[in-house]
Amino acid sequence: ADDARAPVLPEACRREATLAREATALGVGERWIAACGPGGLVGRTLGVTGLDATRSDALLRVALADGRVVQHVLRSDAERFVVPARTPRLAVARDYARLGIEHIATGTDHLLFVLGLLLLVGGGRRLVQTITAFTLGHSATLSLAALGFVRFPSRPIEVAIAASVLWLAVELAQGERDSWLRRAPWLAAGCFGLLHGLGFAGTLAETGLPSGEIPLALLSFNAGIEAGQLAFVAVALAPLSLLRSPLAAAPAWLARAPVYAMGSLAAAWCFERAALLLP
Repeated sequence: ADDARAPVLPEACRREATLAREATALGVGERWIAACGPGGLVGRTLGVTGLDATRSDALLRVALADGRVVQHVLRSDAERFVVPARTPRLAVARDYARLGIEHIATGTDHLLFVLGLLLLVGGGRRLVQTITAFTLGHSATLSLAALGFVRFPSRPIEVAIAASVLWLAVELAQGERDSWLRRAPWLAAGCFGLLHGLGFAGTLAETGLPSGEIPLALLSFNAGIEAGQLAFVAVALAPLSLLRSPLAAAPAWLARAPVYAMGSLAAAWCFERAALLLP
């Protein structure tokens, strides 16, 4: 939280120690220990002030002494949260689905890759096959990484994701040439989906999964990502269909301008993210 935001504890609680304050991919996080006496936190109200002033949300994650983890997203119109005896399943599903939607909506590199797939295959059956393969790929690695079965450092993954967008842009810029990517776009989408899933997993790694509801939270987060992705595909298909004929009659350089812009942005990401790997 920044200086405009501050945690609100019940009167019976006191902060004993601040464990960490650090920047994350989701913003700025702070971890601390609070002692609340024999009554504990169940049934008591926690919150964060200043969300309206900063136009932001806050993810509240409470690790109770009995080992249970409770999570809730606080917003400007709901800055308080009563710690329940057990988090309702509907609330877990709602919060993690919303988190997935927000993550894909702000993941410009992921959306640009999906746009590149649309430009590559157009619509119809090939699009369904390609998007399905991409979905299966990133769902698999997202689940494996979130459950701790695979671990990769996030910064090299972010570089590789940017490189995947650049590679797709280069392929599109070369026109209708024969290549394995154009013959089997679903295979490339599935392989790169594995990579992008590791990027999605970074959000869950920082957020965490609620104990006792891990399968539901993971499924809901995946569903949120897919809902956001399908909404983007639906919105992008209409203008692409309308522009297809005018661009076909336009000069080659003008028709490829969106692809050049895509490649330039991806190249900039590659350099920017690779620089973070240097000591």
